[in-house]
Amino acid sequence: EEEEQSIILISDDEAESTLGSSVLLVDPLEKSASGEEKSEEVVDEECELMVTFCKQPKVMPHARYDCTTHPFERTECDTCSPLGKNADICNQCYCYVCDKLASECQNWTTLSLCHCNAHNKSKFWKEQRDFALAGVLVMFNLELTDIDADLRHGGNLLIKFIQELSVEYSKYLVGERMPPTQHECFCLPKLPPGQCNICRSRNMEVVYKYSGVFSLVTRFLNQAEKESPKAAAVMFLGAAKEIALHKDPALYVDFSFPFISFPKHRITTQLQRMLVLCDFPKNLYEKFVNFFQSIALPCHCFGFSNSLNVVPWDHGLLTTVLKGQNITGQRTQKGRKVSLWETLPVIEARVGRLVDKKNFKEVVRYLKAVKCNDIKGLRDLRDKIPFYLCKTGDFLDAAHLLLFPISSLACCSACRITPIQFEIYLKIFRTGSVPTGKEMLDTGSWIAVGKCDFLLTYGPPMKDSVLIKQALRLLYSNVSLYRNPKCWSSLIMILGSSNVLEKSGHLHPLSLKEPPLDFQKGVLAASGDLLEELKAKINVSLPPAIFSSQLHHEARLIIAVQAVQQMLFSDLQYLNSFLEIALAFGNNFWALRLLLDNLSYEEHILHGIVNLILRDLNSQ
Repeated sequence: EEEEQSIILISDDEAESTLGSSVLLVDPLEKSASGEEKSEEVVDEECELMVTFCKQPKVMPHARYDCTTHPFERTECDTCSPLGKNADICNQCYCYVCDKLASECQNWTTLSLCHCNAHNKSKFWKEQRDFALAGVLVMFNLELTDIDADLRHGGNLLIKFIQELSVEYSKYLVGERMPPTQHECFCLPKLPPGQCNICRSRNMEVVYKYSGVFSLVTRFLNQAEKESPKAAAVMFLGAAKEIALHKDPALYVDFSFPFISFPKHRITTQLQRMLVLCDFPKNLYEKFVNFFQSIALPCHCFGFSNSLNVVPWDHGLLTTVLKGQNITGQRTQKGRKVSLWETLPVIEARVGRLVDKKNFKEVVRYLKAVKCNDIKGLRDLRDKIPFYLCKTGDFLDAAHLLLFPISSLACCSACRITPIQFEIYLKIFRTGSVPTGKEMLDTGSWIAVGKCDFLLTYGPPMKDSVLIKQALRLLYSNVSLYRNPKCWSSLIMILGSSNVLEKSGHLHPLSLKEPPLDFQKGVLAASGDLLEELKAKINVSLPPAIFSSQLHHEARLIIAVQAVQQMLFSDLQYLNSFLEIALAFGNNFWALRLLLDNLSYEEHILHGIVNLILRDLNSQ
């Protein structure tokens, strides 16, 4: 049997046409009734078109104003009583407001409501319908087609919160009458302070405790953070509107004290992050922002109305910055210079999303161009730029940006890196491998840029001369690193290891034979003065000839010995350990002996070294 098909024609509510019913059923395959006669009618002889059967269409559910059985009278907003025969219905009439059968509408003929008069040409009735179907979501000016399960769930939670908040805020406004701890008695006989019940009742103080409201709001915001993005946005925006004009009844001024405290910062920060991280439809995005801007705030909180003016991802200036077409983050628009200026929560959210997508080049471009009022927060984010550059394999630029500030408002990143970060950067520069985590200090495996083998034998991205130069410049730029034995230990250990790095981040130390004495003296002589100039921040380069011989591994260790020796001569009194430095040489005892031999020419230095070793041995 062939499956029967039905065609349903539904008219658009917004259409200007008033022809016919809103829902009709045309069923050409249904068998005719026994009493129906078939007739043939030629419509077009040339096209040989002939109608062989025709049936009256079956009326389907429709709005009352589209009923073909009962006439309907239209007015803009008449709710007093039913107009004309508007209250009459057929069994398929639906209430326009409630969106259910008219026979089931409880307000069909209720005075002052009269849903029977509702129709789609009235702005008043459309608003009533939207509120009935959308509930509290109607305040966001959402279309019914915009509302999905997540938005409706957020609206239901918001309604419950509004009801609970109304009760709690009313208690707060009433206050609590409490007697003062001390009061003077004016009765006869006069009693000592605090013992007269009559005077105490006359001096009752009203105390207003906002803690109940604050706790309720905090719990609601905590719940919102666990919901889906759309539901959470509805909850945060609704909470912002409800608490915006809470007042202190003890003050006789319009002072929105709760909104300028913790809830305001939390709400605006979360909404800013959501606008960046969540892919809201453009229409919904704009309505959320417009709603927040429409919240009535006191004059001293006016600036918060614009806190959700977050630049969308497809904004022209932001797009050109991310693509590398604009490196300054500025452009001229209508004769006025416009800059890419964003709040810190927005910047953090953008960086987090780009990092999640592993778009490290775009992260670097964005952080270089964006501006922010929170200078310290932006500086901390920019300190991660060298690490992001390492993720892209651009190790030379990463080393350069560690030593040079991005803007004139802050010093270089090298001034703020920790000993652990110093060691990680040296490993990256030496092996060409990077941690797989989003953050430098995340525990996890390492991977060579562009490779994923178990043993990562990626060639060193820097020449030995450049690596040593950049490592020493980092030490010379940061006093805390320079005087930290762990940093010197890391330098010796990494320079004395191969460029083979396991996934765990473990380096393989080399066991080198002692080179000829003439070679040792030659490297010491060639590097001594250059290191002093490098320490004085003079741009010098180590002789490449030292590293072109077969003894380039030994040459690296000898230069490290020279650098440690100069540090001990100048800053020995600041060291708290020497054993850590000595152990970093591993099996290369000849290099440690070379260091101690050079120190033995200065008796006070040798005494200081021995005292440090004794202290280490006693403590360990």
